[in-house]
Amino acid sequence: MAIVASLIVAGAMIWGAVRIAREIALAREAAARARVLQLVDLLTPGIEAAATDPRALLVWHPIARAVRELFPDESASLDRALGVSFPFSRDRLQAAHAAWTADWLAWEQTHDAEYKLKAAAAEDESAVTRGNAVSRARVDAIEREKLEKYQRRYEEYIRVAKALQSLIDQSRS
Repeated sequence: MAIVASLIVAGAMIWGAVRIAREIALAREAAARARVLQLVDLLTPGIEAAATDPRALLVWHPIARAVRELFPDESASLDRALGVSFPFSRDRLQAAHAAWTADWLAWEQTHDAEYKLKAAAAEDESAVTRGNAVSRARVDAIEREKLEKYQRRYEEYIRVAKALQSLIDQSRS
């Protein structure tokens, strides 16, 4: 009888230990899922910002890289679920670079047209005033303004384009 009682107690203890172990495993899985959702919440604003302005990637990508290093299991889980590197896949980086270049080309055309119009108006004024010094100075000032604005914007374009290309070169998928 004592042996049977001992077996029952041992069985109950084993059953209890198995239940506790299972509950601990479930709690760990739930915590891991919660961390994944927190990562999504943390990085979603960066995804949205980068979708509207490629320069946002230059701020958000280092944050995403740090998150991936701090939470490799959760990051791998998101990567598997999405089929690409979360939150900024190579395709997303390339699309941002393409959008940045397209925006530059559109700006360049608009800038050129805007300053051609300004220069033509100044030239017409110069013709009416028979090319006096003030009219000629206005035409020259417009040309300088056009060049200065172009150079500032081009420097920004090149800086961001190179940084985006660097992110693409460093990306895995």
